Amino acid sequence: MSGVQSVERAFTILQCLAGGPAGVSEVAERVELPKSTVSRLLSTLQELGAVEQSGSGTTYRIGDAMIDIAAGALPGRNIIHVARPHLVELVDALGEIAGLSVLDGRDVVYLDQVDADNLVQVRDWTGERLPAHSASSGLVLLAHLPRNDRERYLTGPLVASVPGTTIDAGDLRTRLDAIAARGVEWTCEEFVPGISSVAAPVFGAGAEAVAAVHAHGPAYRFPADGSQDDIANLVAETARRISARLVGQLDAVAT
Repeated sequence: MSGVQSVERAFTILQCLAGGPAGVSEVAERVELPKSTVSRLLSTLQELGAVEQSGSGTTYRIGDAMIDIAAGALPGRNIIHVARPHLVELVDALGEIAGLSVLDGRDVVYLDQVDADNLVQVRDWTGERLPAHSASSGLVLLAHLPRNDRERYLTGPLVASVPGTTIDAGDLRTRLDAIAARGVEWTCEEFVPGISSVAAPVFGAGAEAVAAVHAHGPAYRFPADGSQDDIANLVAETARRISARLVGQLDAVAT
C-alpha cells in the first residue's frame, strides 16, 4: 500500500467515525475495505490520538488529537476541548456517564461522552441525533432559545421517540417555561426506554445557551433515591464552570 493510499484510507475512516462510534466490522463495511486493513489503520490512528476506543473497547470514536486540530481552525471555540476535563470530574463524582450536546435545527446532537467505570452503562451516543424535545439536553437548550425561535420549534412536528415523550405543544411550552426558571431538567425514559437523564445549559458570550451538559444512566439506579437534587446541582455547577471557561477564552480571542 502506497503512502498516499494509506492517507486516503485513514482519512476515509476518520470521516466514517465522524458520524458516530463504530466497530471494526462496521467501519470496514462502510468504507468498503478489508477488516484487516481497517484494523491496522485504526491501531495506527489510535497511537496518534486521532481515534480512541470507547469504554467497552468494542468501538472507536474520534480522539483528542482530531479535536485539537479542529480547535486550531476555530480558536477559542473548541467547546469539546474546554468541557472534557469538567465532564471527567462529573463522571468521577457521579459514577455515571456524562456528555456534551448542542442544538442543530430540530435535533440535539451529542458531541462528546465520558464513560463511567460500570459493568452496566449506557452506550456511547457521540454523533447521534435525537428530536430536541425528547432529551434532557435538548429540552434545556429549547428552554433558553429566544422566544420567537422557541415558538417556531413548537409549531413544527413534535415526534414521539417513545410513548413518554412530551408531544403536545401546550404542555411542552409550559414545561420549557419551568425549565428556563430552574435551569435544569430531568427526563425518565423519554428518548430511550430504561434511561434517565439530567441536563443543564452551557452559556457563551451574550448569555446564549450554546451547549448542554448531561449525565445519564440506567433508570433502575439513576438517580438513586433522594439524590435527584444533589445530582442536578452537580450537573448545573459543571455547566457553570464550562461556561466560565468558554466565555473567558472567547473574551481572550476578542481582545
